[in-house]
This record gives sequence, structure tokens and C-alpha cells, in this order.
Amino acid sequence: QVQLVESGGGLVQTGDSLLLSCSASGDTFRINSMAWYRQPPGKERELVAAVDSGSKYYVDSVKGRFSISRDYAKNTLSLQMNDLKPEDTAVYYCNAGELGEPPPWQYEHNYWGQGTQVTVSS
Repeated sequence: QVQLVESGGGLVQTGDSLLLSCSASGDTFRINSMAWYRQPPGKERELVAAVDSGSKYYVDSVKGRFSISRDYAKNTLSLQMNDLKPEDTAVYYCNAGELGEPPPWQYEHNYWGQGTQVTVSS
């Protein structure tokens, strides 16, 4: 099993920056891809950014503002969020997939963190 724990959320103003972190523990040797999802209030969860075998994915609405990075030695995943907007308000979830599974932009993997709230005020 893999455990994921997010941190770094909070309340910020439009234009501010936040750094989200996700720490993986347990059977981390199983992990291949990692991703960030978000679920705005009253809306469905969406894939925000992902990294898989060196390839990266960003949803169009965050391109140029968000940057995903992974530290394989520390088993951590980060999401640097710049120029935040009210529409970025959501619970952000860390997600991980195992070796041999399709990348996150093709498949929703089974390991999830508990989520961290990001609120951007206008």
C-alpha cells in the first residue's frame, strides 16, 4: 500500500502563489506516475497536473501558471501555483499510480491523499 499526505493549502488573494506538497510513504517502490487533482465546490474532480516517466501534463486552465515537480529520492510531489485566481479555489488531491498502469491523463489511479483546501479570494 501507498500513503499520500498533502500539505501547503491555505487562503490567499488573487495573484498570490502557493506551493503544495505531497509526501508518499509505504510501498513507494510501486509508484510510477503522480498527479494533482482538484475538486471545486459543487463541481466534479479534474486532473490538474501530472508527471509520468518524465512526461508532464497540465490542464489548459493552469498552463503557464502551475508547475509540477517530483523528487524521486524524497518520494515527494510538488505543485507550484502562481498567479492564483478565484477559479482555482478547490480541494487539491495528490494521486499516485503503479508501474505498468497507463499515465494519469488516460487513467485515474487508486492511491489518494486526504486533500488540502486552497481558497483564492478576489
